[in-house]
Amino acid sequence: MAKNILIKPLITEKTENISEDGGKYTFVVDKKANKLEVRKAVEDMYSVSVEAVNTMIVPGKSKVRNTRSGVQKGRKSSYKKAIVTLSPGDEIDFFGDL
Repeated sequence: MAKNILIKPLITEKTENISEDGGKYTFVVDKKANKLEVRKAVEDMYSVSVEAVNTMIVPGKSKVRNTRSGVQKGRKSSYKKAIVTLSPGDEIDFFGDL
């Protein structure tokens, strides 16, 4: 069930900075999932205790790029993202021993 709700962790410079400073981790989640389901999925998958969950829907954007054959128009789909705050002392290691 946790794999259906949590799609992937969102790893960017901004999310890495907030995870180091405040113990907050960002995930792309299923659009129909609510905060309670996200909390349970993170606790089950990573064996940590979750303090708070904030969710937001990121709207889709239209993209245009120029190629040799002409202008390519497309659209990036919208998605839901959740920022999960862990209890003090808990940590998630996405990369293992690299």
